[in-house]
Amino acid sequence: MRSVADFYQDCIAAVGQQPPLEVQLADAVSCVLAEDVQAPFDLPVADLAALDGYAVRSQDLAGARPDAPVSLSVTEEIRAGDVNPAALIAGTAIRIASGAPVPTGADAVVALDFTDHGISTVAVRTQPAVGENIRRKAEDVAEGHIVLRKGTRVGARQVALLAGVGRSHVLVHPRPRVVILSIGDEVVEPGRPARPGTVFDANGHALSTAIADAGAQTFRVAAVPDERNRLRETIEDQLVRADLILTTGGISYGSGDTVREVLGALGTVRFDNVAAWPGHILGVGYVGGDREGEEGTPIFCLPGDPVSAQVCFEVFVRPALRHMQGWTVLNRPSVRAAVDRSWYSPRGRREFVRVRLVGDPKVGYQARVMGAPASLLLSALADSNALAVVPEETTNVRAGDLLQCLVLD
Repeated sequence: MRSVADFYQDCIAAVGQQPPLEVQLADAVSCVLAEDVQAPFDLPVADLAALDGYAVRSQDLAGARPDAPVSLSVTEEIRAGDVNPAALIAGTAIRIASGAPVPTGADAVVALDFTDHGISTVAVRTQPAVGENIRRKAEDVAEGHIVLRKGTRVGARQVALLAGVGRSHVLVHPRPRVVILSIGDEVVEPGRPARPGTVFDANGHALSTAIADAGAQTFRVAAVPDERNRLRETIEDQLVRADLILTTGGISYGSGDTVREVLGALGTVRFDNVAAWPGHILGVGYVGGDREGEEGTPIFCLPGDPVSAQVCFEVFVRPALRHMQGWTVLNRPSVRAAVDRSWYSPRGRREFVRVRLVGDPKVGYQARVMGAPASLLLSALADSNALAVVPEETTNVRAGDLLQCLVLD
C-alpha cells in the first residue's frame, strides 16, 4: 500500500511546469510570471501634479490663510500631456491639471479647494509646504528596477503596474488545459429524470469548478460509458487539447471497470492502493506517448464517489495543478482545531474528515464534524469549509483533540 506522502510526490513528479509563453496582458491574468519584469523608464517620468490646482512657489504664499488670502497673477495653464511647460516666474501662479508636468520654478501645487478658482488672478487661502501635491519623478518606480518578480501571480493590481510601465506582453506559465472524464454506464447529465440505477454527474461539474478555482482551464466531456472502444476513442480524441487528463470512476476491480485495461494500451499508468480515506484506489501516469521516449500527457484517475473524488482532488490534484502553473506554495493553508466529537479512524490510513471551522487566531479554532466521518455524504461536504486530517497512527479521535485542518474556503 502506498502512503499518502509518496502518492502525493508521484502526482507532483508526473507534471512539469508549463513551458513559459509570451502572452498579451489580458491573457496573463491568473497566470504566474516566468520572468522578472524591469521598469524601462522612471514612473512618473517627471514631477507631476497630484491634483487639479495651481503650481506655485511656496515662499510666494507666506502668511496666506482663510481670512487673509494672497493674490497671484495666473500666467498660463498646463494640461496633462503637455511636454514643454513654461517656467514659473516668481510671484505668479500657473493653473495646472492633475497629472500635468510641474513647471520649472514651482515647488508646490495648491488644491482648487483653497482658492477662488481665479483665471487671470487667483486668491490663495493657504501656504502649501514644499513638495505638497507633487508626485516626484521616479517616486513610484525607478528605471531598471525590478517591479515584479518571477513567480508572482498576475491579478488586477499587477496588470495595472505592467501596463503602467508600458508592457503589453509578458512571459508567464500559461494556465493548464485540463480535460475531465466521468466514466460509468450509470452516469447521466443533471436535468434528466431520476431513475433507479443512474447517478447524476456530480463529479464533472464539481471538478470543473474546482479546477477553474485553481487557475486552470477546464474542458468537461460528457459522461463516457464503460465500453472499452468508446472510452479509448474518447481519451485519444482529447489528447490534442489536454495538458492533463482527469478521470473519475471505473478504477475498481469489478468486471465493468474498464479504465485499467484501456489505459494499459494507451500509455503507462500506475494504480495503487493508497493509505487514505476517502480514496482507496488511485492512478497516476501518462497516455499518448510516442516511441521516441516522450511520456505523453499526464493523467490522474480518481474514484467515482463524488465525495472521494473531491477530497482526492484537494489532496493530490490541486497541488499538482499549482505546480504546473509555477506556484511555489502548493497546498491549502492549514490551522489546528479542536474537534467536537469522538470517532474511530481506520488504522493505517490518513483520514480526511469534512468539518466546519469556527473561531479565530486569538481564541483558537473549533472543528464541527459534518455528518458521520465514515459516511461520504454530499450534503456534509457542501456544509464543510475544511478537511480535518487524522494521522495514520491514530485510531481513536476524542472530542477536544487538536487536528490539523486544510482550509477550503
